[in-house]
Amino acid sequence: MPDRSEHPLSSYACSARVYLGLGSNQGDSKMVLQRAVGDLSGLPGSRVVAVSALYLTAPIGGPEQPPFLNMVVALETTMTPLDLLEAVQDIEDAAGRTREVRWGPRTLDVDILWYHGFEATEGPLRVPHPRMEERRFVLEPLAEIAPDLMLPTGRTVREALASVLEQAATRVLGPAVSRDDDAPSDPPQE
Repeated sequence: MPDRSEHPLSSYACSARVYLGLGSNQGDSKMVLQRAVGDLSGLPGSRVVAVSALYLTAPIGGPEQPPFLNMVVALETTMTPLDLLEAVQDIEDAAGRTREVRWGPRTLDVDILWYHGFEATEGPLRVPHPRMEERRFVLEPLAEIAPDLMLPTGRTVREALASVLEQAATRVLGPAVSRDDDAPSDPPQE
């Protein structure tokens, strides 16, 4: 195991707004996503501040597989980017995530889309997410909670979303959890 104290991502620490993309297409995806939001709220120095609705989306790339449920979560955290990456991978592993096929089916996928004040284009973490502006399954839920977030191309989330509307995304459920309550809720069908 490499010495993490020498890694440049291990020394970055301040309170930051982070946007995480969550997806699932194996098992009880709604329950998996609700549990993941609860796990995120329990991370050290972290608080879930916004949760999008759930969206049913077609997979992009990889083998033939079922559709995904996707959502975006806003997190306030004091965790470093590398520590957060490690923590979300632990949450994925606890949900039964296996990494056998690139872009294959998964019980839980958690991507760090945006970490305020931080950029990395190589290494174990690429932030902002390099394909975020090409994917409606990311932009649609992100537009609910951060429509005016300025992306690396100089467009807002709302503007980037307008360029991917041909990709299918259907809103199926309101927020999976309340912003003020860490416990998963069961929102009404919309």
